[in-house]
Amino acid sequence: MNSPSDPRIPSDSPRHVEAVIVGAGFAGIAAALALRSEGVTDFVILERADSVGGTWRDNVYPGVACDVPAHLYGLSSHPWPEWSRTFAPGAEIRAYLERIVRNEGLERHLRLGTAMTAAEWAGDAWTVRSAQEDFRASSLVLAAGRLTEPLIPDIPGLADFPGPVFHSARWDERIRIEGARIAVVGTGASAVQLTPELARRGAYVTLFQRTPAWIVPRRDRAYSPVERTSWRDDPGALAALRDELYVEGEARYASRSGDPVAAAEARELSLAHLARQVPDPVLRAALTPDYAFGCKRVLLSDEFYPAIASGAVTLEPSALAAVDDDTLVAATGARHRADVIVLATGFEAARQPYARLVTGEHGLTLDEHWSGGMTSVGSTLVHGFPNLFVLNGPNASLGHNSAVLIMEHQAAFAASLISAQRPVRVSLDAEAAYTAEIAERAAGTPWVVGGCRNWYTDPRSGRLTLLWPGTVSDFRDRLARVRDDILHPALTP
Repeated sequence: MNSPSDPRIPSDSPRHVEAVIVGAGFAGIAAALALRSEGVTDFVILERADSVGGTWRDNVYPGVACDVPAHLYGLSSHPWPEWSRTFAPGAEIRAYLERIVRNEGLERHLRLGTAMTAAEWAGDAWTVRSAQEDFRASSLVLAAGRLTEPLIPDIPGLADFPGPVFHSARWDERIRIEGARIAVVGTGASAVQLTPELARRGAYVTLFQRTPAWIVPRRDRAYSPVERTSWRDDPGALAALRDELYVEGEARYASRSGDPVAAAEARELSLAHLARQVPDPVLRAALTPDYAFGCKRVLLSDEFYPAIASGAVTLEPSALAAVDDDTLVAATGARHRADVIVLATGFEAARQPYARLVTGEHGLTLDEHWSGGMTSVGSTLVHGFPNLFVLNGPNASLGHNSAVLIMEHQAAFAASLISAQRPVRVSLDAEAAYTAEIAERAAGTPWVVGGCRNWYTDPRSGRLTLLWPGTVSDFRDRLARVRDDILHPALTP
């Protein structure tokens, strides 16, 4: 029986804390650790699910893994010598985050199964509501991520399909794979991992490809016991490996952002990879992108092309246009029967779902403020929303290196300002200037003029709103200038 002081019982008097963090994935955990390192211990982490892990909790489809090297896709404060492979499987990443929470004693800050239902600036603090408990917080850290709400396409007849239909991020483990006719819709990162694994497990797969992807060799391998022992015994060697991977990642920025020499070399690498693995010229042509390298997310795979070339997967080189009972009608007019439809169609990334729940000092929700696409100062602060810190939101994604690096810089930035215990506001002019700066940096890059549709840009404005148009070191330095301008405005040029 719950006692009257049980924190799960809603109270008319919200509990006061220094900060509320929303989300317990990489960004939320990084924020919690950064706050503690700044001496802030009075905070809570609201997580709507019943466990931590974010993307790596939600995505459990066959073959799910990271496409950033494992030793770079982790928190710098928590290196892990025991990764099993160059690219960690999803379950290992989730276990890594759970281990950090457990070892760092963050459970006492966690409120699992507690979704934020509303947050409103109340003059001098945030009122944050949930079904279980309300909080009055000096600061609010939104760490909900951009890959939380699946994007479900509006396809005629889809709702009447007689078999299971689900998004790859909501994988239904009850389905029988062997012998099933499974249609995969999409050719992004999830589909490229999922499709070969389904074929390997005995499914008859039809892949609906609206747009082919640029794919480069993955070169994944298992780490040996000797390697793992070396990293375990020698933290310096582990740090050196991370540094090496970081430098390699930063070097990839040139090819992704449109440097003509680097992009041409990367394009040739991808085309050679395709030619080696797909000898049929007709099939190879169907898998060759017609847009600039880097315009869409560049994918890594050594298994996707062989699965297509082997005939184990039927490639439908067009989008799914309609569903007629158990028959899927492609944009080409081709018809394919299926027992199961898996939508590997991405996420509501450009329009963050949590933004509808947050109301600022001018009575507008964050979603309304972002009606023309996300805007910010330092990719973290938003005009009209005092003491609000958005992690992994506007212009905080990467196409060339580990996004965890950006999250850590944002988390440290937020913690330094929260620990200073002073109001944090940014002007509309400052936000407009930063938005213009992003547009100037993005001008002429493949992300905005590369001839493709991507999730980096907002469909309402065409602006680059998700990707950071620079290197990680650029981002770190830019965020430092924003912090200095807030803490020491007289000293900032």
